[in-house]
Amino acid sequence: MNKLQMKLCGDLILREKCAPVDDISKFADVIDEMVKMMDEQKGVGLAAPQVGIPYRFIVMKEVKNRKDPGIVHKMINPKILSKSEKLCVIEEGCLSVLGPDNLPIYADVERPESIIAEWTDETGTKNTREFSGYVARIVQHELDHLDGILFIDHLPDVKREIVMRKVRKRK
Repeated sequence: MNKLQMKLCGDLILREKCAPVDDISKFADVIDEMVKMMDEQKGVGLAAPQVGIPYRFIVMKEVKNRKDPGIVHKMINPKILSKSEKLCVIEEGCLSVLGPDNLPIYADVERPESIIAEWTDETGTKNTREFSGYVARIVQHELDHLDGILFIDHLPDVKREIVMRKVRKRK
């Protein structure tokens, strides 16, 4: 299998709405490769379009903090069923939004504090679960990718422009 390649801010696939997965087995190897790639890049989540695949699946680590080795979830056709009204601000970065030093750029993003998500795992089992805090953040960030949304889209115009200046310096 070919090594997956990270798509970076500016690549049009990152702005596409992804298609549902109808046959999980077609993507089993890719999903495993994405987990390895996420670990190598020291990330906590990775969505299929970030590696050039316009389908609705993600891998993510359920972590307590950035140093926690975490539990990996492979989510196929994930969706958010509900979001809390309570919002929180947490710093986010993205493996597809890099600065001149080739490291992710970070910015504070406001999102719902907790969510209830539904997905199918790699065995075909349906899952429904509530996530809160940092883990809810990861799920929301990765699911945004499946709809062509980047975390920078949640920033006020001025902050988004500051981030984009850094991205352009990389090129």
